[in-house]
Amino acid sequence: MTNDPGNTKQNTLLEKISSVWRGWGVSFVIAILIATSFKSAIADWNDIPTGSMKPTILIGDRVFVNKLAYDLKIPYTTTHIAKWSDPKRGDIVVFYSPEDGTRMIKRVVGIPGDTVGLRQNRLFINGEFLNYERVNGNASSEDGESGKESFRVFSEDLTGISHTVQFLPSLPPQATFKPIVLPEGQYFMMGDNRDNSADSRFFGLVDRKLIVGQATKIVISRDGSFLHPRWDRMFAELI
Repeated sequence: MTNDPGNTKQNTLLEKISSVWRGWGVSFVIAILIATSFKSAIADWNDIPTGSMKPTILIGDRVFVNKLAYDLKIPYTTTHIAKWSDPKRGDIVVFYSPEDGTRMIKRVVGIPGDTVGLRQNRLFINGEFLNYERVNGNASSEDGESGKESFRVFSEDLTGISHTVQFLPSLPPQATFKPIVLPEGQYFMMGDNRDNSADSRFFGLVDRKLIVGQATKIVISRDGSFLHPRWDRMFAELI
């Protein structure tokens, strides 16, 4: 009885595929798992598709996200293995929206135990208004209640270190809200582009477990495409 040449060729092919898989296929899968686990639990980047954090972060920026800034999580989950810190007022953080799970980037303006309110776009925390000073800078224009308006840029002091925020001259309805006390484990987030930001004024407080990590610097920045890099923003620290 003779062997079928077709079966012999098929078996040889299967043996070669099996040999290749044993040689580098398993290693490739392991490398992918290590790389994605690193991104999931240790460090990542976040591309910026909207202007909600202008003038601090611009559309086209890619920011570095330190996922070990506050804790260590099981990769691919929000379950904490260990925690050594909590977000502070003024930190720029990446988190999942409590409304629909969208990944977002905003500034922490209220931490657990704070009483936070807003009056005509002026934050007051624990009974005291923050300090605001007008900044002369290039601010973009946007459609407001009275047509095309240019933003007004101010420095805001949340922590003793000032950062910039911008407002439209016409005050929209969300420019004022009554003081609320933040319960344990809950954070109040706002965009630096105060009149064009979907934040805790709309979707509510953010639970601590939804916070992914701290955005610390701009890795690269481009104006529309990689052919138009913003060199002055490369590796800039986020304040």
